[in-house]
Parts: sequence; C-alpha cells; structure tokens
Amino acid sequence: MELGRDVQIRMAAQLNEQSSRESLPSLLIQVPSRTIAGFDCVGHDTVITIPAPATPAPAAPVPAYDDAQIPYALSLSMPASPSGFHLSQFRTASSVRRDEAPAVTKPAGREAEASSPRLLKQTRFHSQPILHASKLLNEAPRRADTTRDKRFDPFKTFSGRLERQLSNLRGHPIDLHSPDSNISEETDQVPGTDRYFDALEGPELDTLRSTEVAVLPSDEKWPFLLRFPISAFGMVLGVSSQAILWKALATAPPTAFLHVSLMVAHVLWYVSLALMGLVSCIYLLKVVFYFEAVRREFYHPIRANFFFAPWIACLFLVQGAPIIEMTEVHHGVWYLLMAPIFCLELKIYGQWMSGGQRRLSKVANPSNHLSIVGNFVGALLGAKMGLREGPIFFFAVGLAHYIVLFVTLYQRLPTNVTLPKELHPVFFLFVAAPSVASMAWAKINGKFDNGARVAYFIALFLYMSLAVRINFFRGFRFSLAWWAYTFPMTGASIATITYATEVTNLLTRTLSIGLSGIATVTVAGLLVTTMFHAFVLRDLFPNDVSIAITRRKPKFSKILAHFRSSSSDMKDLVLSVSKSSNCDSDSTTETSVTKGKAEP
Repeated sequence: MELGRDVQIRMAAQLNEQSSRESLPSLLIQVPSRTIAGFDCVGHDTVITIPAPATPAPAAPVPAYDDAQIPYALSLSMPASPSGFHLSQFRTASSVRRDEAPAVTKPAGREAEASSPRLLKQTRFHSQPILHASKLLNEAPRRADTTRDKRFDPFKTFSGRLERQLSNLRGHPIDLHSPDSNISEETDQVPGTDRYFDALEGPELDTLRSTEVAVLPSDEKWPFLLRFPISAFGMVLGVSSQAILWKALATAPPTAFLHVSLMVAHVLWYVSLALMGLVSCIYLLKVVFYFEAVRREFYHPIRANFFFAPWIACLFLVQGAPIIEMTEVHHGVWYLLMAPIFCLELKIYGQWMSGGQRRLSKVANPSNHLSIVGNFVGALLGAKMGLREGPIFFFAVGLAHYIVLFVTLYQRLPTNVTLPKELHPVFFLFVAAPSVASMAWAKINGKFDNGARVAYFIALFLYMSLAVRINFFRGFRFSLAWWAYTFPMTGASIATITYATEVTNLLTRTLSIGLSGIATVTVAGLLVTTMFHAFVLRDLFPNDVSIAITRRKPKFSKILAHFRSSSSDMKDLVLSVSKSSNCDSDSTTETSVTKGKAEP
C-alpha cells in the first residue's frame, strides 16, 4: 500500500445465507475518504472501492444446526489499519469448514480449539474513533498519582539512612545502584570543614563555586522549608533591639527633652514578639521534617554561629518587655534562656580549643561574635534582674573568648581564607560585643566606671572606623543575614545613651541622638528592602546551596556535565571574556612590535 495513491479493498466471499444479492448503491461503492469524518487519510484523496460480484453465487442448501451443534461462532472486527489482516486465511478457513461433515458432534470447547483458524489465534484489533487535534490540545496531560519527586527525600527526617535501616528490617533492601541511593550516600555524613571552604565562596559562604555540583536540583525551586535558613532569626534581633532602643530613648534622662512615647517601644516589642513566634514555628517545622538540612547548617562554619541568635533574641525580648522594673521577672526565666547558650558554648568553644578541623585559627570569621555577644547580653539581663554570680560567670567567659577572637581576626593568618578582601556588613559585628560588654559591666558594678568606659570606647572607635569607609559596602547581594548586623549599631546607640547618662553634655547627647537616628534609618531601610524582595522580586528565600554540597569533590565528568547544562548567558559571558583577553593580547603584541620597530 502506497500513500497518495488510490487504495482499493476487494472482498470476495461466498455467501451461503442468501440466495441472491442486490447490487450496492453507488454511494457505498465509491466514496472519497476525505468526506468521511474521522477517517485516517494521508496525502491525496483516497477512494474506497467495493465492487459487486458479476454473477450472483448459486444458492446452496444451508445446513441446519441446533444450538448445541454449532461448531463455533465467528466474529470479525475491522482493524484500525490493514496491517496484519490476511484475507487468504479467512478463505482457507471457510473452505476447510465447508468440507467438514456436520454429523460429527464434539464438545463445543474442543471443537473450537481443534478447528479454529489461525486468524482467531492472532491478536484482535478493534477499530477506535480517531481523536481530533482540537480535543488533544484542549485536554490537559494526565499525571499518575503514584509519581512523586523523591530527590529531596534524603534531606527529610524520616528518609535517608533511617529509611534504609527500616527497609532492611522489613526485608526489602533499597537498590544501592539507583540515583536516589547516590544522593543518600552523599547525605549520610556531613561534609567536613575543608569541604565547605572548597565548595563555597563569599563572605557568608553561601555561593556555590562554578566547579562544584549541588546534591539537590539547581534548576527548580526547592521546598520552602529547605530554603528557610537559620539566619532568618536576624530579623528578630534587629526589631527587638529597636524596641530596647526606643524604650531607652523614652526613659533615659539625656533624651527626655525628645518626649518619646513608650507606645513606640511597646508596638515594636509586640511586632518582634509576633515575628519571633512566626520564625520559630517555621524553623521548628524544618527541624521536624528536614532534620538533615538543619544538621548541615549546624556544621556550616558561618551558620553555626546563628544558632545563638534565637536565644539572644529571647533575651532582647525580656529586656524590652513592657515592664518598668526588670526585678519583677522570675529568675527562672534567665536560667532557662542561658542554659541553651551554655550548651552551645561548650560545643563551639571546645572545638576552638581542640585543634581539629574547627579550630579557631581556621574557622574564625566576624560572625563568631554572635557566640560571644550571648554571654554579655545574658550578663546584662541577669544584673538587671538582681542576680550576681551568674552574670559575672558569663561575663568572664565572654571576655576571655572575645580577646582571643579579636586577636585572631586582626592577625588575618595566611591559613584563614574566610575573610574577604572587601568590606561587608558582617564587619559591624565587631561593634556588638564591646558595646554590650560596657553596659553589662556597668550594671554589674552599679556605675559606668573605667572598665565600662574602656569597652565603650573600643566599640566607638570600631564603629567610626567602619563608618568612614561606607563606600566599601556597596555592590553586595542582599541577604537575610544582614538583619543580624543591625543590632550592633543599635547596641552602640544604647551604650552611648548609657554613657550620656553618666557623662551628660552636648557632645554625648548629640552622639546619642545621631547614632540612634542612624540605627533607626538603617533598620527601616532594611525593612523596606526585605519587603521588596519578598513581595515584588519574590527572591527573599532562594535555594540554600550552602547545605547541598557534596561530601567529596565531584568528578571531572560531573563538572563537565554541569558546564554543558549551564545557561547560554554564561557561555556568552565566557566567550566574551575570552575574546576580550585575545584582543588585549593582540593589542599588547602590536604595541611591543611597534616599540621594537621604533628602537634603532
């Protein structure tokens, strides 16, 4: 059968049931195929011709069969295509069936099995109506209900290693050669500290290097809980510290002439309390459903310090509470909040001293100040509540480790590769510890003595050294971690108000108002930027690639596949850079040749 030519279907069969045959109408003898709705035709118009026989067949006696003696019943269904339909088999089967004697009686099942033609044993094709293209376009593609994306399962709490152990106990081991098992092997163990430094870059180690391949898919958006980082608690730090600042502006004698209402501090406190509840609930859900991601964040050299942020924020909330006298707060609240900080310090500070992969000379970065500030904030709150020994203990621990961290960061050891060459908002954390330490020591001693002034002057100098280089803080990608860098500015403002209470003059008052205004404007601007990224750009929570690095360095084949799957814009950028480098080299060559000719 050739497409585009006339196709004729000739059917010649002896009919034993009728004695005469009437000729078919011309409409059924020759019909254009395109006039038949739903007929599958390709190319030119196809004509179906069914010629009638020249002479009718003579009538033959029809054998009479009882219902029990009918050997078989033949049901013929036209296939969707003429392939596999052999009419010769039907002719052979009919001629053989006529020659057989009808007197022999056999069981119906055996007779059908013994004498059925080959056509009945073949697969039967039942013709179906052809669907139009409009119906196919309007019909949405169906997806099987059983299909589920399992690429994120290794980061779930009840998947990964626990799932494989339960499967082995049930007697259904997981295939170790499947792609999902490869991801599970990568997530069984947390990458080492060197692996984080090798695979990530940036001041916060949150950008994947171009030669690395992520464990999770990078071409689509991950689940929200996987994209929600621990650094989101920085928002609570920024807002709750503002509540303390406005409370100090409303109650401190040096700023009494401003007539600031306590209502502003109360509103900020309630907002920070609601924000703390929201962020805590979301991160608790992450702990419940994606514990592997939380574990990787805890071993991250930068993110590990942000695990102090929730407890520091709680200490800020207690200090900024709408209660005039902090002595009314039960002492058990202080012990309850300082216990997690003490446990984290035993873990983090012990790693600094152990000399292993997480020794301080290797992981030192400005975000380590978050682990120091908790001691001074706890000492300040305990002293306000009337405690004595506990605040002095945490003040001593914080002071010892702050001196070590301060010297380590100032030395910039050759082995320390975490500090970038450019300035970054993370450097404002240098101001946080001495600012809060000055207020804590003043509250423990009962007055702003020389020890408190030394700590305050150190903080003031570091603040000014960063403020005069404000142009160096441009060109950085926005991150939620910036919120954690706002409370040092607020802490410096509160320390200045405390100092102005002891030394009251025009300079200290002006400095108090100026630093408070800068901190408030910074927090307001950061709030607007956060809302813009959240509701306009919708990129506030991008894929957190810092937790999706491989445990080992990827092979060259994976790196090559990663480059092949990169976007065309990146390829154009590489080509443009290569062309520009070639042009520069050509121009350099021409210049050297010209100089060579000019010389005698």
